[in-house]
Amino acid sequence: MNATHTSPDWSDDAFFDGKLTLRQRRQGHRAGTDAVLLASLIPSDAEGYAVDAGAASGAVGLMLAVRAPRLSVELIEIDPADSALAAHNIVANGLSARCRSVTADLLASEAAREAAGLVKGRAAFVLSNPPFLKADSARLSPDPDRARAHALPADGLAQWCRALTWLAAPDARLALIHRADALPEVLQALDGRFGGIAVRPVFPRVNQHASRILVTARKGSRAPLSIEPGLILHDEDGAFTAEAAALHAGHSACNARHH
Repeated sequence: MNATHTSPDWSDDAFFDGKLTLRQRRQGHRAGTDAVLLASLIPSDAEGYAVDAGAASGAVGLMLAVRAPRLSVELIEIDPADSALAAHNIVANGLSARCRSVTADLLASEAAREAAGLVKGRAAFVLSNPPFLKADSARLSPDPDRARAHALPADGLAQWCRALTWLAAPDARLALIHRADALPEVLQALDGRFGGIAVRPVFPRVNQHASRILVTARKGSRAPLSIEPGLILHDEDGAFTAEAAALHAGHSACNARHH
């Protein structure tokens, strides 16, 4: 860990009632509710090998490792600085025996992915919070590594989902979070790759439009699409609802059913 990671620009933040501590930047992208919800899509009794694709500081993968102690988890991140940060968080949380951080470009060629240490068809669970921004329309960081980590090209989500398919073992479970308005694009990107798709909308409050979608699916499944009951995050007074509070404490799973 270099010296800059101990400056006032960084914070150590507790999750899951203190079971996990993440070092992350005070400014810019910070792990929070999106990471909690994504990690909670996998049941705590899951076993085998999982990947967090687009891991940043490692929040989702490490939350999953804490929730599911029989899983081994690989954190895949394109930005070398974030990948190093994820490696630090693995060690700081005593998870080196079950977790590793890999610097790799998911949109690179198969040969380049393998050269980076990724393995085709290995993961029983694939989790991803894809970059929400579009490279041709968003204001991005001047740092090319950070820009590539936060934005996809115009057809990038389809490429991203092809890479997730490449990582996934037969019958692997996919868990993904995205903006609610990206649902058509998500469904199109998964078509022919993952089936048994279940979509759970996430609402900030009652009577507000959904802001996120939680998507689970199975590789190769032919089961039909289902839309699940929505998750409401906040009461009228701004406090977490009982379900949202339990998820943030790591005490329950969110839509963790098998297809």
